[in-house]
Amino acid sequence: MHLTESTWTDAEDAETDLALLPVGSTEQHGPHAPLGTDILTAEAVAESGAEAYDGEVVVAPAIPVGVAEEHRHFNGTLWVSEDTFRDYVRETIASLASHGWNRVIVVNGHGGNVSALREVCGQVSRRGPAYAVAFTWFDAVDAPDMGHGGPVETSLLQATDGELVHANRLDDATANGADGWGEFEHGVNLAYDVVEFSENGTVGDPRDASTERGEELLDAASNGLADLLATVRERER
Repeated sequence: MHLTESTWTDAEDAETDLALLPVGSTEQHGPHAPLGTDILTAEAVAESGAEAYDGEVVVAPAIPVGVAEEHRHFNGTLWVSEDTFRDYVRETIASLASHGWNRVIVVNGHGGNVSALREVCGQVSRRGPAYAVAFTWFDAVDAPDMGHGGPVETSLLQATDGELVHANRLDDATANGADGWGEFEHGVNLAYDVVEFSENGTVGDPRDASTERGEELLDAASNGLADLLATVRERER
């Protein structure tokens, strides 16, 4: 059941304590992919995972702005501080728990959110009012070439929202992008902002993307999420 599409009486009738909370980011993903990439992919995985799960689960609306100041030089990027982000996630989880959905999986689509989500889910689980864990979809699949706006995210978008991918810009995305993330010296990333190592914000070669791979990634992520839902359902709190 997706809360956005349901009435309050539908929500009242839900017989589950499980909820999915998609979180993403509104940030650049190169010249070829939309600013909402991390939202769209998190929502797609959450919805597909809910369908794959053998049971009822509530899907909350996505949180669209995350920890993304490293992309601030590219127009359209929005960001909030980690404190604001943690507060928003924590209070949203608390509101879900107030209706009895107190086993919450945060479905994340943005790497910049990872550390903040680990911390806030730990706080919520230790101090109440819910048990919460974060599921970052691209960490749950075999994707060593993840990049940023690279073949992994572009593939998933081609499978779910293909009309938003500008195929005629893929060559430019690759030519003016970067091969890898950051600028490292003895294990230290010297770059704080993406513009320091990627001219157009792309990391990786999105020309290697395909709809077929996107469908495989979506299947792998959603099946992993369904397995996690079953585990969280049975876990003692």
